[in-house]
Amino acid sequence: MAKDKPPAGSSAKAAARAQKKAKAAQKTTRKEKKKVAKSQKDKDEEDLEDLEGILDKMRREWEEAHTVTEELVEGPPSRRANATLTACPNGNHLWCIGGEYFSEDGKAYFYNDVFRYSPDKDEWRKFVSPTCPGPRSAHSVVASPAGGGKLFLFGGEFSSLYQNSFHHYRDFWVFDIPTHSWERIETKVRPSARSGHRMAMWKHFVVLFGGFYDPGYRTQYLNDTWLFDAQEYKWQQIEFKESERKPSPRSGFSFLPTADGIVLHGGYCKEYSKGKRPVGVMLDDTWFLKITLDPSLANSVTLKWEKRKTPQSPHTPSARAGCTMTLWSAKSTGVMFGGVTDEERGEEGLESVFWNDMYAYQLAGNGRWISMNLKKPKKKGGGGKKKALPVPKTYEQKADDIDIDGEFDEPTEEIDPAPSIQSKGPSAPPPHDPEEDPDDPSLTKPMPRYNAMLAVLRNTLYVYGGIFELGSREYTLDDFHYIQLDKLERFVCLKPSGIVIPTEAEESSDEDGDEDDSEGSDDEESEEGEEEIEEIPTQAVERETKRKGRKGKRREDEEEQEVESVKPEDPVDEGDLRAQATAFMGVSAKESTRSAEDIISTPAPGETVAMFYARSREYWAQKAHNTSDNRGKQLRRDGFGLAGERYAEYKPILEEVEKILAEAGLDDDEMKTHGVRDAAGVGTGQSRNRR
Repeated sequence: MAKDKPPAGSSAKAAARAQKKAKAAQKTTRKEKKKVAKSQKDKDEEDLEDLEGILDKMRREWEEAHTVTEELVEGPPSRRANATLTACPNGNHLWCIGGEYFSEDGKAYFYNDVFRYSPDKDEWRKFVSPTCPGPRSAHSVVASPAGGGKLFLFGGEFSSLYQNSFHHYRDFWVFDIPTHSWERIETKVRPSARSGHRMAMWKHFVVLFGGFYDPGYRTQYLNDTWLFDAQEYKWQQIEFKESERKPSPRSGFSFLPTADGIVLHGGYCKEYSKGKRPVGVMLDDTWFLKITLDPSLANSVTLKWEKRKTPQSPHTPSARAGCTMTLWSAKSTGVMFGGVTDEERGEEGLESVFWNDMYAYQLAGNGRWISMNLKKPKKKGGGGKKKALPVPKTYEQKADDIDIDGEFDEPTEEIDPAPSIQSKGPSAPPPHDPEEDPDDPSLTKPMPRYNAMLAVLRNTLYVYGGIFELGSREYTLDDFHYIQLDKLERFVCLKPSGIVIPTEAEESSDEDGDEDDSEGSDDEESEEGEEEIEEIPTQAVERETKRKGRKGKRREDEEEQEVESVKPEDPVDEGDLRAQATAFMGVSAKESTRSAEDIISTPAPGETVAMFYARSREYWAQKAHNTSDNRGKQLRRDGFGLAGERYAEYKPILEEVEKILAEAGLDDDEMKTHGVRDAAGVGTGQSRNRR
């Protein structure tokens, strides 16, 4: 029996339904794809908006951090020392960065501002940027012409207001001259923290040498050599064999580039002998750092030190500190101005000679010194030669004039230079003789000084500021001069100094005039009394106290006040003594709770009574003067007695502090680092500016 067949129409309907379902499914799939695509598009747009927002935020933050304000200022920067004055490598400007100033009331101020001087307009402009190096002095700056001009800065130092905390920098910065903006260069390998070092730009390398690091109890001088590749932005320390010769550790030296390397001259360091006070050493040796660049070996650099012989010439300058040369690139010559020479005079104390002479050092070959004496212009018309004026006794006669090319000048009228002021102790420049020739160019010389800031633009030398000392006072100068080196006719003063420096007689009458009146009676005093005071190196202590020159004179009302500090009470048991020692350490660590007088009048862990009196002699002499009519040696004995009494009061606490520090694992040197700091913030007690 045959099966029934489905109607033909039902099959067609089923196929139509299937096709309809398939189309619906395709439509749904397309909608889903569109929905997913739209969602992805919206997400991409949101991400793009977020990214643009992030980039915009980053751009705004960068602009805020690098926004530079430019201000036209009147005259040179404020009074300061140990700043840098650098000639612009691609223009006609000078750049002055940083520096420090010590006020008469013993406060230290450090700067991080940037000034630009334009000689053609005789104008100064100040640039301030949120991103910049911290305040500092005794740093080093070199200029590179790359990328429109850059200034590289490394290191320097900073101290708190009263100098009882001290810091050395080891950061490295680059200042972009076209944009006037700073950028910090971060590298894993870099030189250690230091001040007083020098850098020189040789091709695309920054070469760094020497300097010092002062942890508070002993100044450590350095003689390491570093190389920074300004293309690769990498530091590299140059290692020399033990058998190779190299300069001794030093700071404050001259460091000038040549075509084949770098010339190093002079500097300053201290010699330390056990049981003796440090002795400052002025160096006058000259070295040449020969640099060889091998392009075939991926710019491999080879460095070698060679010592140059000191030429036997009357034009060689005397040994001095604070006289770094600046480069006169047009003549491949270093130009030196001023400086100070300290000489021990036994019982007479320390004699300081301040200079305002100029020397040139030809860098090529084996080097050659030349005296840069000013040339007196020839008189027009007849009249013959004017009789040469006598040279004051305080002035040192120099050799005949020689020009920079080494040729003797024509025998016109000779100029007797006035290179220095010499006296027992520093002195102010003597007044000019009213009968002196007004055309004498030596009268235009800046007054003697050391640590002057020098820079040469084309053929013009600029001299700004510096330091001059008189008695116990240290004067930071702010005058500004220039001279045409190719003519050497006269200095031009762009800004006179507003600093009033008294004569030596006025200074001495203000300080210790009464001591001289008692010298006659001092000679009649017993030998026994003299032996008592000889426990302290009297002359050395007096000399060191004078050299600090930081504190200025106390006001009369302050002189009568007793310094408040953590003082010991009546005898206590061991537990209370430990508590007092802990409290003493806490107060010593907080500079904000201690005045400069607190620090001076309080002994520190690791100090003997002699050491304590040596750094606080001036304070105790004033105390003795307020309570006694004695003068001279007897006054010093009274001061030493007061210091001894104060030391005896603190001795139990100091011994307990030393026990605490010993339990913490500190050795003797570290105890001194922790506790022994003189009022100048430097453990040696000598003027910081000599370092």
